[in-house]
Amino acid sequence: MSENLAKIKAPSESLFSKKNRKLLIEPLTDNNPVTVQVLGICSSLAITVKMDIALVMGLSVIFVTAMGNYVISALRNIMPPRIRIIVQLVVAAALVIIVNEILKAYLPDISEQLSVFVGLIITNCIIMGRFEAYAMANKPWPSFLDGIGNGAGYAILLLIVAFVRELLGSGSLFGVKILGSAVPGEETGSVSYTHLTLP
Repeated sequence: MSENLAKIKAPSESLFSKKNRKLLIEPLTDNNPVTVQVLGICSSLAITVKMDIALVMGLSVIFVTAMGNYVISALRNIMPPRIRIIVQLVVAAALVIIVNEILKAYLPDISEQLSVFVGLIITNCIIMGRFEAYAMANKPWPSFLDGIGNGAGYAILLLIVAFVRELLGSGSLFGVKILGSAVPGEETGSVSYTHLTLP
């Protein structure tokens, strides 16, 4: 009889099976949350002025999405359906508070520049969307990978936009000057506005 039970028992899926790897890779290319699903547009435009800010925001979203997906998935079978949105918001809020406190403690300058946008991670469409669409219907480990993949897809787009904006806007990357000033006298602080007048 034990032999029959062994035959019936399905083989366990490896942690990084082809299906699980797809959860990590697909949001980076074919199903990017910003470019394909058109989610998280507001923060993508608002905090991509500098690379360092975009990087910290991207890492914060990866953490909240991955850990939030894991927690929601673990609670999905005991969570009453009527209060699932409230539970999802509480989980997201708790994780965002952790992120916010860490930023205030170790990166106060960036925390100040991000301002309210860290708090707005709670209502980010990507996070709430993954909680509802994936974590509520899947096991914790695949949900965790899905969170990392979608968070990374968002973070990569932030970094691409921030790269272009910081390089062309201030001629620097991560605060390091790369390009010379386009406005004569800007380096010395005495800008001549005669070069900016219209004919």
